Amino acid sequence: MTMTHFILGLVINPFAGIGGSVALKGSDGRQTRDKALALGATKLANSRTRLALQELLGVKDSVHIYTAGGEMGEALVAEMGFEHTVVYQQEAVQSEPEDTERCVHILQQQGVDLLLFAGGDGTARNVCRIVGESLPVLGVPAGCKIHSGVYAVTPQAAGRVVAMMVNGEIVTLQEADVMDIDETLFRQGRVNARQYGEMRVPSELRYIQAVKMGGKESEELVLSDIAAHVIEFMDEHPERLFVMGSGSTVGFIMQELGLENTLLGVDIVQNRQVVAHDVMASSLLEYVSNVPVTLVITLIGGQGHIFGRGNQQISPEVLKKIGRDNLLLVATKSKLQGLKGKPLIADTGDIALDAHLAGMICVTTGYKDQVLYPIAKF
Repeated sequence: MTMTHFILGLVINPFAGIGGSVALKGSDGRQTRDKALALGATKLANSRTRLALQELLGVKDSVHIYTAGGEMGEALVAEMGFEHTVVYQQEAVQSEPEDTERCVHILQQQGVDLLLFAGGDGTARNVCRIVGESLPVLGVPAGCKIHSGVYAVTPQAAGRVVAMMVNGEIVTLQEADVMDIDETLFRQGRVNARQYGEMRVPSELRYIQAVKMGGKESEELVLSDIAAHVIEFMDEHPERLFVMGSGSTVGFIMQELGLENTLLGVDIVQNRQVVAHDVMASSLLEYVSNVPVTLVITLIGGQGHIFGRGNQQISPEVLKKIGRDNLLLVATKSKLQGLKGKPLIADTGDIALDAHLAGMICVTTGYKDQVLYPIAKF
C-alpha cells in the first residue's frame, strides 16, 4: 500500500520570457521571438524549471514525469536523472502555443496527478484553454508577464509544493485567475489586463473560516462548513441523485438537510428529499444507471478507508457506473492529518478498479475549501 509513483505532467514553453531582457515587453508571436533571438536574447525557461525540479531531487525515486520532447521538457528531466516518459513530440524546430495545448491535452488524458508548466500569462492561457478546472496545475514563473494567480511566487516555491504532494502532505487546492494583458498596448505604456478563466492550484495548507486560536480546527464549525458546501452544490443540481455514503461526516450533512440518515448504510437524496433509505447494492445499481449521480463519501475508521469498510453496498459495479469524477469526498483536515501521511485506501474487491481510483483526489474540507490527498496504489 504505497503511492509508488507521483505522476507529474511537465510542459515548458522554451521561449517564455525571451523578450524581457531585450526590452520587447513580451514573447508572444513568432516575430517577437525571432526579433528577441536576433537581439541576443537567451532562453531562460528551462533554467527556471530546473530550479523548481531541484526541490524534487530528494524524492526523485517517487516521481515519474510525463512530458514533451526536447526543450519542452525531455532534455531537462533526462539531464537531471528523473524517470520520465515522452508523450508528445513537436513537429517544427520552434515550439508554438499549439504544441503546448496538444501536449497538455495528452497529459490530461494520461491522468497525471499534477500539471507543472513553465511560462508566462500566454502559456497559462494555453493550459487553461485545455484543462479549465478539470486538473490541478501549478505554474513555474518564466515569462515577461506574470499577472495570473496560477503561478508560484518563485520556481523554488513551485518545487516545494510539488515535493509536499509527493510526500503525502496535505496541500490546499484553490481556484486562481488566469490573466493576460495586450502586449501591443503594453508596449505603448498601457496595461489592459483581463481574465481568461480559472484553474485549480495547490498551495501550502491553510486553515480558513472555521478556526480557533493556534490554527486548530473547531470540529463542529468545520462540519457545518463542509455541509454548507455540499448542500449548495446539491441546490445547484436539483436533477442529480446524491448517493450518501456511511460515516459521521456524511451523517452531519444529512442532519443539516433535516433528513433522516442511515449512519451505517447508504441513502439516496434528490432535490433535498430522500428517495430511498438504506439501499442494497442491487437496488443502488438500478438507481444510478440512467441519471447523473454524485457519490458523497468520507473516511471510515482510522486507517483511511473510503471503500471496503462500512459501505459494501457501494459495489464495484456501482462505482464504475458513477465514475471517479463524480466522487465527492468530504473530511476535516484534522482527520486527514490523523493519517500521518498514509494514503487513503480504496478496497473495493476489484483490483483493476482500485488501481483506477488510485492517485491524487480532491477532498472537500470546508466551504469552498479543498485539499489534494493521495489514494493508495497497491
